[in-house]
Amino acid sequence: MHQTSTAVRPEGGHRGPADVHRVPATTTTPVGSLSTTRSLLRLLRWARPVVPRMILGTLTSLGASVLALLVPQVLRALVNGPLLGAGSRAAVVGAAAVVLLLGVLEAFLVWCRRALVAMPGTGAENDMRRALFGHLLDQPLAFHDRWSGGQLLSRSMSDLNVVRRWLIFALVMLVVSVTTVVVGLGLMFWTAWQLALVYLVGAVPVLVLGFSFRERYKVVARRARDQQGDLAGRVEESVHGIRVLKAFGRGEDALEDFVRQADELRGTEIEKARTLSRVSLALGAIPELALAVSLVLGVWLASQGQVSVGALVAFFATAAVVNGPVERIGALLAMTLDAKAATDRFVEVMDTPSTVVDPPHPVPLPAPGPRGSRVELRGVRFWHPGSPQAPVLDGVDLVLEPGTTTALVGLTGSGKTTLLQLVPRLADVSGGQVLLDGVDVRDLTRADVRAAVSVAFEDPVLFSASVRENVLLGLPDEPAGPDAAERERILAQALDVASAGFVARLPEGVQTRVGEEGLSLSGGQRQRLALARAVAARPRVLVLDDPLSALDVTTEAAVTARLREVLRGTTTLVVAHRTSTVALADRVAVLEDGCITGVGTHRELLATHPHYRFVLTAMRDEPVLPDEGDEPDEHDEHGGPDEHGGPGAHGEVRP
Repeated sequence: MHQTSTAVRPEGGHRGPADVHRVPATTTTPVGSLSTTRSLLRLLRWARPVVPRMILGTLTSLGASVLALLVPQVLRALVNGPLLGAGSRAAVVGAAAVVLLLGVLEAFLVWCRRALVAMPGTGAENDMRRALFGHLLDQPLAFHDRWSGGQLLSRSMSDLNVVRRWLIFALVMLVVSVTTVVVGLGLMFWTAWQLALVYLVGAVPVLVLGFSFRERYKVVARRARDQQGDLAGRVEESVHGIRVLKAFGRGEDALEDFVRQADELRGTEIEKARTLSRVSLALGAIPELALAVSLVLGVWLASQGQVSVGALVAFFATAAVVNGPVERIGALLAMTLDAKAATDRFVEVMDTPSTVVDPPHPVPLPAPGPRGSRVELRGVRFWHPGSPQAPVLDGVDLVLEPGTTTALVGLTGSGKTTLLQLVPRLADVSGGQVLLDGVDVRDLTRADVRAAVSVAFEDPVLFSASVRENVLLGLPDEPAGPDAAERERILAQALDVASAGFVARLPEGVQTRVGEEGLSLSGGQRQRLALARAVAARPRVLVLDDPLSALDVTTEAAVTARLREVLRGTTTLVVAHRTSTVALADRVAVLEDGCITGVGTHRELLATHPHYRFVLTAMRDEPVLPDEGDEPDEHDEHGGPDEHGGPGAHGEVRP
């Protein structure tokens, strides 16, 4: 699946000082259209540190091949001398000793080659994998919306395994095989040029078959790698949505889709094997046929005295050495084309430019005021790159005064989540500015922006780690961050603010591992831990994308009240889907069709703004009923309804 991306130059709206260094729109040549050599040469960017050892390993292999080619010349001297003449037994033993020594040296050089190239190959693979993961982390959210997780996983794992195997084996052996064939043919011409001409005639159909094989195999190799990525994506998607598949009884349908894709991949792999087997058969048969003709001609020439018996023995012994590399070239070429497909897929990701980058000359983050930071959205416009649809946001003007809580209200699809993503610079505006304490966020480093702005998303994402690690994720590590005692205090306060008293009843408390994506916890428990994580980061600006939607109204009110008490020095922007949340905000901003159409208090807008009243009628504060057996939280007099309820509410026990 070939993905392309272009950076977008902000247009329209207000321009600030950061506009002078925006990433320009770029286009790139599709990497799949590059030749095999040009594609694989792009690996030098990551393999350059190991090139010296790779060259040394190749030289040792060439040395081993040269030693193998010397053996026939020793045999030639042996046959023409001691065996056919009046040579002594000592001469025969000496020749045998030379052959044995050459064999031992050849084996030693082969061992050296393996020792030299194995470690550099794995090192290059590790560097490429690290670079790919770092590049993925550097990409904006829009990139991950376009790419399948399975495709990215396949490119970071199996594709790089293919590249590593090519580096440590196929690349070296391809160079050695070609060199061995060329040197061997030279020796064959020197030994018996008439026979070498016959052998060389067989190279013509071999070359024709090789070019034909390359074009066919290149296409099917790329298709196989893409299908592997699609299959990995199917598995990843099904595992992620296993609860939905089971709940709706669609497991058989998911299995059928998986089997269909697996069968397609199997068919492609069989096509690869058939293509390779045909060329391998030809590469094995044609040289042998040429040798058979050479043998007949050689016997006749020897009988005529035009070629010595020793030369005849040396010629066919050399041909035996040359035939091995000729037969291997098909498999080595197949591995090379597989590596090209894998490299193209890797480079496609690495060539995707990040549209959210640090400025070349970042501005220091201003110190916050006593009540927090001031956030201003000035003429903000945003549209998705390449989308023919109207802008998601069009001329948004909004000011968040320090220490205030602003509720963002609007119908589904009005652009609320997109607006929230612009404040922590998870995406860049297409026009206008987002100002943090008077500085365009694009003039700040991303690290500074995200240290100042903390986010809790509507869909809470937890990692397969302990509760402690998840909640304290936003804090810098020691020594830059707080010490151990301070971290414990922050952890306790964050859990208290989020009404997460259920953590104390987990098997290992804050050390309990919550499982992949936190799915061992109920939805409300995950949301409260995500909120605690945002609070623990001690941000200047807190951005909440309806983070309490899984809680009942009473627990939500308690959490919100604690938030307002603890985060007095924090500026808060929250997407509100409940009137209870709206009423607790200092101000309300109404977002309608990508524009802010009203800002004021809840009462003011209720009296003067028809669309606001319409949005409120769409809100329904339906309290979440507690599961049977729920008990009040000893730390929360309101007793959140899902303190104990929900599958896996006790967390995942650390193995």
